Amino acid sequence: MIDNLLIGLNAFADPMVLVGLIAGALIGYLIGAIPGLGPSLGIALMIPFTYSMDPLVSIVMLVALFAAAEYGGAISGILLNSPGTAAAVATTWDGYPLTKQGKTGIALNISIISSGIGIFVSTILLFFTAVPLSEYALNFGPSAYFALALLGLSLVSSFSSGSLLKGALAMGLGLALATVGLDSQTGVPRFSYHPDFFEGLPLVPVLLGLFAISEVLFMIEAGASHKVKNQPMSGILEVPFKTFYKMKYLFLRSSLIGYFVGVIPGAGASIGSFISYAVAKRFSKQPELFGNGSYEGIAASETANNASVSGSLSPLLALGIPGSATTAIMIGALMIHGVQPGPLLFTTNPEIPYTVFVSLWLSVPIMVFIGLAGARFWAKVADIPRPAIAAIVASISLIGAYASTSSMFPVYVALTFGVVGYVLRKANIPLAPVILALVLGDMLETNLRRALSISNGDVTTLIANPLSATLLAIAALSFLLPALGMFRKKVKGYRAH
Repeated sequence: MIDNLLIGLNAFADPMVLVGLIAGALIGYLIGAIPGLGPSLGIALMIPFTYSMDPLVSIVMLVALFAAAEYGGAISGILLNSPGTAAAVATTWDGYPLTKQGKTGIALNISIISSGIGIFVSTILLFFTAVPLSEYALNFGPSAYFALALLGLSLVSSFSSGSLLKGALAMGLGLALATVGLDSQTGVPRFSYHPDFFEGLPLVPVLLGLFAISEVLFMIEAGASHKVKNQPMSGILEVPFKTFYKMKYLFLRSSLIGYFVGVIPGAGASIGSFISYAVAKRFSKQPELFGNGSYEGIAASETANNASVSGSLSPLLALGIPGSATTAIMIGALMIHGVQPGPLLFTTNPEIPYTVFVSLWLSVPIMVFIGLAGARFWAKVADIPRPAIAAIVASISLIGAYASTSSMFPVYVALTFGVVGYVLRKANIPLAPVILALVLGDMLETNLRRALSISNGDVTTLIANPLSATLLAIAALSFLLPALGMFRKKVKGYRAH
């Protein structure tokens, strides 16, 4: 294991890798601090800028951006009661009350340090679990890979929305989009009415459209936002060490919760932060402070939602399965640079995962320093007028789409999917299953056809292997359990009348 860590450390002998780490952290803070944006949008916007970069530099930058943006959402939540990300909602419950009490600096300090602790502890867990998981996955056959892809899609479709039907609808749309292009086995065009579609829908323009352009449309619809007076930053460096020492068990517990919830496809940082917050309140000696300015509440939420970053990277690196919209975009970025995530990654390109591990550890002191030193700046960033943000995001998105192939076709794709994303979000249909299905669709179809080809069309081959049968059973349960819950609610409502 030491040798593997040295592989990751050796990558930082190239100063550009360190520059990428710092740049990613700065951009992540910037993206996260602006209400309405977040890590998914930030990574989607940055992918076009990585085309000419070395793969290691670009991947380190995007991972640092992911981690920093996940924290950055707490800044606007604490200062303005407007969380930049869904995962920062629980942080806002105690952060904003502290701001109203004149303790803005203390709230930011605790949130920044807690975020760093969450990333550091969870990366240790990632290092010790991702490698064994990838080694075990090397024994997967086509049927197991098909079952694994189906499991990832079923979990995300059920977790991504309050409605199972809407999650399944989004997943179905993504799978349909994944069929566009030349058939990988026969070479026959499918839904390709123009040669530009032969290679399938371009991933980057689709991502930019669904996430960035749709967000621009919402910003235009909302109009200009009023400005909020920036709060004083007193106490940003005055939190005593004993305050953090008293919460040592909370940090460990929240890191574990955030990491393992992050591993579950579709669960994500927001669920981890809510669970961690609830558990912290249950074990707290002062539960009455939660919601009124509790230090423990901020620490629990921020530790967990940042620990989920490492957790979500585990299935991505070890199995090639993105567990969230953000990691789906990450897998797209890896593929653009010719890197195929999954079990073979640790043997064919070991420098990639081990550099990611090391970069997460190195990002902790860098993120903490940037967060504490730039607190006043992030406060001003959170107050940028909405029309200006919309113009910037739209410009970067369209330029990035054009740069992907230096033609207008990707621009048209981005604009089209911007409208599609806007309509889906208006209908409360989640975007995560669409992206995940689009990314996993080829893996799902290819392995299904391969398994059936090997078995001469015998469908029972999908359940003949105990592993694939278990994964398929879990996938079925992930669909059925939410449906049963909805059925019980309707039955109870009927009996009540």
